[in-house]
Amino acid sequence: MASAESRRMGNGGSVGGAFQLYLDSLRQELRQRDPTLLSVVVALVAVLLTLVFWKFIRSRRSSQRAVLLVGLCDSGKTLLFVRLLTGLYRDTQTSITDSSAVYRVNSNRGTSLTLIDLPGHESLRLQFLEQFKASARAIVFVVDSAAFQREVKDVAEFLYQVLLDSIGLKNTPSFLIACNKQDITMAKSAKLIQQQLEKEINTLRVTRSAAPSILDSSSTATAQLGKKGKEFEFSQLPLKVEFLECSAKGGRGDAGSADIQDLEKWLAKIA
Repeated sequence: MASAESRRMGNGGSVGGAFQLYLDSLRQELRQRDPTLLSVVVALVAVLLTLVFWKFIRSRRSSQRAVLLVGLCDSGKTLLFVRLLTGLYRDTQTSITDSSAVYRVNSNRGTSLTLIDLPGHESLRLQFLEQFKASARAIVFVVDSAAFQREVKDVAEFLYQVLLDSIGLKNTPSFLIACNKQDITMAKSAKLIQQQLEKEINTLRVTRSAAPSILDSSSTATAQLGKKGKEFEFSQLPLKVEFLECSAKGGRGDAGSADIQDLEKWLAKIA
């Protein structure tokens, strides 16, 4: 029995020894070969790791398929939502909950997004934004271009918060400001809306940056948009904010087709 056990241990030892000899010979061979071989091996490993990392990031990005439609009440979000999904006009009313549906992108890739229409009521909009923002691939902030002049302060305050939340996300969403209701004669242009929003947000920055001074010392400073010491512009943000004009209702009344082609193209681009 002892001799048999010794043979087994000897066999195990010989196997281990043979493997060690193989490793030693492999190391010796690598040392003796062209020194560039090691560099090639390292480069290949780096490429493989990069591909794995890229695939991981891409899979995380592809899991974010939600497009959030946000804005004040009566900005036309829900009609835009319906038009994008069906192409048809429908009477809408203020909602107190979200609506979502799969949207087939107008492109050759056959991709789809999930459109989510969030309530615009002041007491609900931030609550729903908090609920869905982590899944957002894009945010479409809808503005009533016809009522913009009288709503500019409210629009700017809500936009300020949505932008702050968007910048704070790990995967910053694409961001669009859709200047809706362009079919109405008194509607403001996208360019004018952009300029007035920049001025209003600049004013908000000043008032909000002064707010912590009246609070106790344990309060943290309020986050701020744009570059300190400079007039605010959307181009200063770490995410690209785009503007376009659209009309969910259309220029020929309820029976007419909507003017949302630019919005559809934008959705196809970010899908």
